[in-house]
Amino acid sequence: MAEGLDFKNPVGTTLDRFIMENQSDFPFATGELSQLLRDIAFAAKIVNKEINRAGLSDIVGAMGNKNVQGEDQQRLDVIADFRFTQALTQGGEVCALVSEEVDDIIYTGQNEAKYVVAMDPLDGSSNIDVNVAIGTIFSIYRRKSALGEKPTMEDVLQKGTEQIAAGYILYGSSTMLVYTTGFGVNGFTYEPSLGEFFLSHPNMKTPETGRLYSINEGNYDDFEDQLKAYIQLCRDRKYSGRYIGSLVADFHRNMMKGGMYVYPATKGSPKGKLRLIYECNALGFIIEQAGGLATDGKSRILEIQPTELHQRVPYYVGSKKMVEESMGL
Repeated sequence: MAEGLDFKNPVGTTLDRFIMENQSDFPFATGELSQLLRDIAFAAKIVNKEINRAGLSDIVGAMGNKNVQGEDQQRLDVIADFRFTQALTQGGEVCALVSEEVDDIIYTGQNEAKYVVAMDPLDGSSNIDVNVAIGTIFSIYRRKSALGEKPTMEDVLQKGTEQIAAGYILYGSSTMLVYTTGFGVNGFTYEPSLGEFFLSHPNMKTPETGRLYSINEGNYDDFEDQLKAYIQLCRDRKYSGRYIGSLVADFHRNMMKGGMYVYPATKGSPKGKLRLIYECNALGFIIEQAGGLATDGKSRILEIQPTELHQRVPYYVGSKKMVEESMGL
């Protein structure tokens, strides 16, 4: 070792190396899944750059259009959707995409590809203008239809239990990519000076219970009685109410510290607001791998059979004991 140099802080394991070292977990994948995860990471780097210069580039604010959800599209919504769609289409590993920003299935033209991706390209985009943490959510499935054929709706409308990988990217004080392939949850922090994600949070686990709850209490009068009783119990126990309004940010904090996020059914949204395929399933897979639980208030999220692309469901996700208690279990 060279004299006078401090090597106490090693660079660490890059995302690429971590993916390569764990390819053996998937004997059916001959490198395609690894490349697909790299494509997502590459798009995340580009979107991260766009977000970091947003205030200087006239790309914040609304487009003046609404997406398929009836929500105002932000400029960065459109940019993120384009970047991820382009990366996944050109990568050649994905036959079809589902995006929050697009009404129908996106066919990539890669009919020999094995995988389907469902994504929310920029979750929490209403917070962009006020510089609050936002994120990307993604979910990966193996296609059901035969290779070489055009993908079908059956390829997309799969239960969450069929996911082979899922993750999210959090664009905050640092940018993190967190994902699972069913063998635990690992988090990688982006080092912009090197242009690499490095393993920073290996084998992430969530506490079995916690003292944080995240819910829009402005809708309290519309909650079901069981949920009202649980929220009152949280207040009586002096739990901390923490609600950013950015799903990825709320989810990440609660997974790290112990807590629960809830977006229940209300009178205004009787089926809930969050989307099953590209929000709830992905985060449900991650939280279960971390030791937590995700339900619709009654049953396991990952076992719900989707019937439409943009299906909404109530969502209870976080530390296992808190979710169970909120359901009256």
